[in-house]
Parts: sequence; structure tokens; C-alpha cells
Amino acid sequence: MTSFNRIGRSIAALALTCLFASNAYAQATRTWVSGVGDDANPCSRTAPCKTFAGAISKTAASGIISVLDSAGFGAVTITKSITIENDGSIGGILNAGSNGVIINAASTDRVVLRGLSIDGHTSGLNGIRFLAGSSLTVERCVINGGIQKGIDFAPSTANASLVVTDSQIHNARDVVNGGAINIAPTGGGSAVVLLDNVQMTRSQFGLKAAAPSKVTVRNSVSSNHDIFGFQATGNGAVMVLDNVTASGNNGAAVSTLSSGIAMISRSLFVNNAIGLTNLGGQIQTFGDNRNFNNTTPGAPTGAVTPQQ
Repeated sequence: MTSFNRIGRSIAALALTCLFASNAYAQATRTWVSGVGDDANPCSRTAPCKTFAGAISKTAASGIISVLDSAGFGAVTITKSITIENDGSIGGILNAGSNGVIINAASTDRVVLRGLSIDGHTSGLNGIRFLAGSSLTVERCVINGGIQKGIDFAPSTANASLVVTDSQIHNARDVVNGGAINIAPTGGGSAVVLLDNVQMTRSQFGLKAAAPSKVTVRNSVSSNHDIFGFQATGNGAVMVLDNVTASGNNGAAVSTLSSGIAMISRSLFVNNAIGLTNLGGQIQTFGDNRNFNNTTPGAPTGAVTPQQ
């Protein structure tokens, strides 16, 4: 082998080593974004990136993107396990004319969004759109002003989990596509959902759950919508409402369609066009609700049968 060939191979090996080192460096377990950052940076705390999209490519699977200061960090598409978190400042996503967050990940991937403000500025599409993945957790987020859904949870994966806590969703009022939270599994997908301390207001509807889905809602409000507050639709859609309020809705506080089931406990339904309405489904009561001052009160279809 000539000296020239040996030198050439050594240079190639060195270049390959540098490439792997660069890729390893790029995939940090924790990265940072700042309003004065730059996506050309490595996204470290002292050299942060400017956008979530810039940071996610430099964050390892199951890693964390943290917000350093108040700013808008742009829309993002997530294809792996990741946490995007903000504690204390304003971690904003302005998604005018687009989706704020799209999640299209593997069936084992888990996504956490914490402390974010997602604003469609009256022209945004979905605040959060979930297509595939194992789970989505939304904590302490405010979603406002999209013309479609605040959260559109449409998993194609089986038993996909959605947990929303301490969050607010407002003004998703498009007549055709609007709604605060929409649960609509696709293909072979199914959903298991928990909402706790969630406020849904001034949208086309509050919460709609289509089959196959199992939904539990606690300590939450769904009010001032153009149509219903809560709805379960389809055989295999089961919604449990505990200590919730549905008021000021131009349609029903709670409705069920096409074999959907709603179970209601310790809840208040007041000042709606209709209190409770059933169109081929069931509304089962634990007997401790308050349904009054609705234009049409409606009534449960029966009592919950306790398990033995």
C-alpha cells in the first residue's frame, strides 16, 4: 500500500470519527431555548437555541428541552419521546396559520408538554395534534385562539394515553372543525384519557369522545360553548364525569349518541339550553348531581349499577 493510500484512509477514518462525535454531541439529554438564542448553537444552557424545532434535533430521545426566559419558540413536530418544559417564564408557541405541536411518534414514545402557552391568534389550526405515540401529558398549559381543536387526540396506536392537568383551553370556535378537546381514535387506535382541573370555554364544543375511548374527567369546567359541554359518541365510548361544571352552553351540558355512555357524579349542569340529552346512548347517574335552570332539563337514562 502506498503512503498516499494510507494517508487517504487515515483522513477518511478521522472524518468518520469526527462525524460520530459531532452527532453524539448534538444529541444531549437536556437542551435549552432562549429568546436571544440561535439554532446554530449546541442548545446548551450557555449557548441555547432559539426555537423548539431547532432544539429537538439536538435532544436525545427521552430528553428534556427547557425554557430559559420568556419568548415565543415556534411550532414543533415531535417524532420521539421528549419533554418540553417551562417553569416560571412564558414559553410561547404562536401557531397562526398552522398547528402548534404535532406528535407523530412510535407506539412506545412518551411526550410531556409542561407550562406552555400555545396561541393560534385566531387563525391557528390545532393547538396540539396527536397522531401516534404511547402517551401525551399536558400540564399547566394554556391553549387559545385556534380555529380547529385545542387538543386533537387522534391516535392510531392502541391504548394511547392522554393526561391533561391544570390547563386551560379557550376560543376554538370554528363552526365546522372547532372544539376544545376532541378524542377520535383512528384505524386500530384507542384512547385512555384523564382530565383533572381543566377549564374549557368559548369553543364550538368542550369535550367530545368517540369510540373506542375511556375518558375520566374530574374537577373541571366546560362552559359557554356554541354547542355541548361533554359528549360521548359511539359503541365503546365511555365518559365518567366527577365534580364537573357545564354551564352556559348553547346545546346540551352532557349528551350521548350512538351507544356512547356518560356516567355523572357530584356535578353541576346549569344555564344550558339542554341539561342532559340522550340520542341512542346512555347517561347514568350516581344520584348526587344538580341539574337545574336549563331551558330543557332532560334526565338521566338510569342509575349506575355498582360492581359487586
